[in-house]
Amino acid sequence: MRALVEQSNAVNKWLERFGVRFGVYKGGVFHEQLFPFDPLPRVISSEDWEFIETGLVQRVRALNLFLTDIYNEKQIIKDGIIPEEFIYSSKGYLPQCEGIIPPQKVYIHIAGIDLVQAKDRSWIVLEDNLRIPSGASYPIIARTITRKVSPHTFEQAKIAENRNYIELLRKTMDHVNIDKGLSVILTPGRYNSAFFEHSFLAEKTGATLAFPGDLVVENDHVYYKGLFNARARVGVIYRRVSDEFLDPLVFDKSSLLGVPNLMRAYAKGNVAVMNALGNGIADDKGLCYFVPKMVEYYLKETPLLQNAPTYLPYFPDDRKYVLENIQKLVIKDVAEAGGYGVMFGRDMNAEELSRIKQLIETEPRRWIAQEVIDFIDLEVLEDAEIVYRKADLRAFVLCGEEVKVWQSGLTRFAREEGSFVVNSSQGGGFKDTWIEK
Repeated sequence: MRALVEQSNAVNKWLERFGVRFGVYKGGVFHEQLFPFDPLPRVISSEDWEFIETGLVQRVRALNLFLTDIYNEKQIIKDGIIPEEFIYSSKGYLPQCEGIIPPQKVYIHIAGIDLVQAKDRSWIVLEDNLRIPSGASYPIIARTITRKVSPHTFEQAKIAENRNYIELLRKTMDHVNIDKGLSVILTPGRYNSAFFEHSFLAEKTGATLAFPGDLVVENDHVYYKGLFNARARVGVIYRRVSDEFLDPLVFDKSSLLGVPNLMRAYAKGNVAVMNALGNGIADDKGLCYFVPKMVEYYLKETPLLQNAPTYLPYFPDDRKYVLENIQKLVIKDVAEAGGYGVMFGRDMNAEELSRIKQLIETEPRRWIAQEVIDFIDLEVLEDAEIVYRKADLRAFVLCGEEVKVWQSGLTRFAREEGSFVVNSSQGGGFKDTWIEK
């Protein structure tokens, strides 16, 4: 471990050389920045990991069944588990996906589940990312570089290998690929925040990196346009483009990032799309409240992983509690992501509290409130000194023939003392995650 600390500058220089960056496009301006890496790994015991792994498989299985149900029979609504209005008022619900069952009945091919470990050592889910979860590439390349600068560290460490993510992803794509067609990763392009990851995963999996304009639909099949107008039929698209931009003939008409008529090809079962369109209803922050109920309803099991204590202002009793206790809660806008739309009541002045209370009363479906989880601090190296910072864990679950949890993950940490916001888009850093054997 000492060697990793001594070589931390070398590691970050290698990361910079490899172009390991994270871009932020805000206010009409694109900023690209290094994703700061801390050499001190997060170490998770084999016992803890076994519990996390079992709980994540259970959770993702239930969420996949929910998506199958909500776009078809809607039995969970008929049985009164989730209010009908709560589903249809979500921006993540896409009526255009009604009746569509994706290849192999898999909606969630890659899930990024954000967890924190509380001071009592319990693991708590903060949110589910089921549309375009990013971040897996960073710990892979960080582990590759740290192995080079300090091979002796990894000869001694009894930890799980993390380079198998590429194999898991390739198998996931192959599982749903229609008629063994071309596998492509569809990127919005150079100015997307995670473009580094798109190109990295395409290179490592052998998939074709497709840009807007590279794909075309003909006779309800998708083709990749190569050199000299050559055509290759596409069997699976790992899309890194948001639902609303995927097909300008169905969703946002102004989109230049999508593929006209993609929805027709998808609906007819002629191409697989990872993750499935319409998954946003399941990772709506408001729906997270109901996931433990989904586990009980669909699987007839007791949920292993619990959510942070959550209140829905949509329900009058919860709204009353939130308005009376707002100063000790964290308020989240259900439509925001990347650390945006998160407000801590304790940090707000009287005017700000009054304004957010009014918004909660007038738009209760837009908000959730959670108890502030005092999650653990991890050691971080800062200016050659050890400091302690809040950190979460994004665990990746891949659904192919089996539901598999990658034995690693993206540990993100806050760079400011006392901050609970760890998102890379908010200036956070990352660590390698070691799973003990």
